[in-house]
Amino acid sequence: MFRKLLALSLTSSLVLSGCSSGVSSNPPGNGNGNSTPTATPTTASAAIKHVVVIFGENVSFDHYFGSYPNALNLPGETKFTAATGTPVPNNYVSNPGLLTNNPNMNGQNAAGAANPYRLSPAQALTADQDHGYTDEQGAFNNGKMDLFPLSVGSADTAALAVSSGASAVSSTKGLTMGYYDGNTVTAYWNYAQRYAMSDHSFNTTFGPSTPGAINLISGQTNGIVAANTIGLGSSAVADGNGGMTLISDGDPYGDVCSSTSKYLQMAGKNVGDLLNDAKVSWGWFEGGFDLSITNPNGTTNCKRSTVLSVSGQTGAVPDYVPHHQPFQYYASTANPTHARPSSVAAIGTTDAANHQYDMHDFTDALAAGNLPAVSFLKAPAFQDGHAANSDPIDEGTFVATTINALQKSSFWSSTAVIIAYDDSDGWYDHVINLVNGSATTSDKLNGAGICLSATAASSALPGVDGKPHAQGRCGYGPRLPLLVVSSWAKKNYIDSTVTDQSSVLKFIEDTFLSGQRIGQGSFDSSAGSLNNMFDFSNGAAAPNATPLILNTATGAVTSGN
Repeated sequence: MFRKLLALSLTSSLVLSGCSSGVSSNPPGNGNGNSTPTATPTTASAAIKHVVVIFGENVSFDHYFGSYPNALNLPGETKFTAATGTPVPNNYVSNPGLLTNNPNMNGQNAAGAANPYRLSPAQALTADQDHGYTDEQGAFNNGKMDLFPLSVGSADTAALAVSSGASAVSSTKGLTMGYYDGNTVTAYWNYAQRYAMSDHSFNTTFGPSTPGAINLISGQTNGIVAANTIGLGSSAVADGNGGMTLISDGDPYGDVCSSTSKYLQMAGKNVGDLLNDAKVSWGWFEGGFDLSITNPNGTTNCKRSTVLSVSGQTGAVPDYVPHHQPFQYYASTANPTHARPSSVAAIGTTDAANHQYDMHDFTDALAAGNLPAVSFLKAPAFQDGHAANSDPIDEGTFVATTINALQKSSFWSSTAVIIAYDDSDGWYDHVINLVNGSATTSDKLNGAGICLSATAASSALPGVDGKPHAQGRCGYGPRLPLLVVSSWAKKNYIDSTVTDQSSVLKFIEDTFLSGQRIGQGSFDSSAGSLNNMFDFSNGAAAPNATPLILNTATGAVTSGN
């Protein structure tokens, strides 16, 4: 079975490679004797002085880029027209049979059986899908990718479907097959046009937000501290080495906003520890973290909340979500009381805030001319993209506002923005690439209790301190969007290098830490590189120097196209 799935993975990789010839702009040399100066290559560590990671919530690649670069452009919708020569990723455009004869029309899906279908801007707000570690494996169904409605589908409520004018399928579990195009996720499609996008980047493991966030900063989800953990139940499994691996959500131990009935703490190191040791400035910035603020609706402390801008939303969404804040799980990088930084100038340095901040601290610091070397950004929940509590329009506003501010700053020429996600939410995606096996009661991909096998792992994947690789790490999981927005990004380029969430960690380590790795079984040592999304061929001239400014409400280009 392992050979069969490996063959499927290799086939997917070949398909990806065959349809992803990007368009990049490379400065000419002077080999023919002309007057153009000879290009002298540079490196990421020399060219990039600031990395900003915008870490969104719950989106699969096909959910946002299934029809890229083709948008329907119906009347009244924000128009998107692709540039001539735009490459096509591995999606429904390059695989049209997926739209008309999808394996999820399988009768086992019952009333939810469906082909992929377009969600309009009016349908920006939808129900949340099931994205559990076990259920996502069931949707993949031994590599057939055909049981998404049955295993992870969740229908819109009748009221929401009516208010948004949704297709009838949205009222069934077939909602998981829905996708947006450039008339809704306009900002992302415009960034893909101007900069670089991956079509082969994956969730490091199956499962929801907390494992995804921890994978981003440490590349591993095993190492739970039993003494400071309560109520996890099936959210953790034995790692095979005497410890436990996290496979689901749980709040961070000690955070004053955390649940008192389900929380955990992680042992070991994360990238914040490495950056501190190297005296590199950094911070995690999350909406709602500052408990001293009172929102316009009168909410404050841990209960700060905001109402979505899209129609159909009633009630307010809490701004701060404790289980989205990975550094709070580690004693060394936690700020359990949400202590405030000593000053705007101190943001990014070690003080009472311990590198943990509110999103407004990022914008305050940027406006004051203080941009940490590494910044992780998490929007307030109404703008984080998570279905049911957010939507792609509010998410796009957050992303465009943030990137516009960076592009207008003095830091832009040396900054790389990486847009990545914590998990797929269970939204359908058709690509599989498995590298790591597991055999626990929570595994299901190849049958009850099995993901590949108990011992199957790429030879490049590490064990834990000389022990076998940890159980409960079935992956890679679903394919996720990944974009690089930077003066140094290749233009209108699609990269098919196999990467995962820990590839972002690896890029930070390579850029600021001379390639130092986390150890302790972290996937950073085996992660694919993001470097092919950049063009460092001429250190004297960034290939994408002109800023691209977007309308923050619609995502349409206002200047720099």
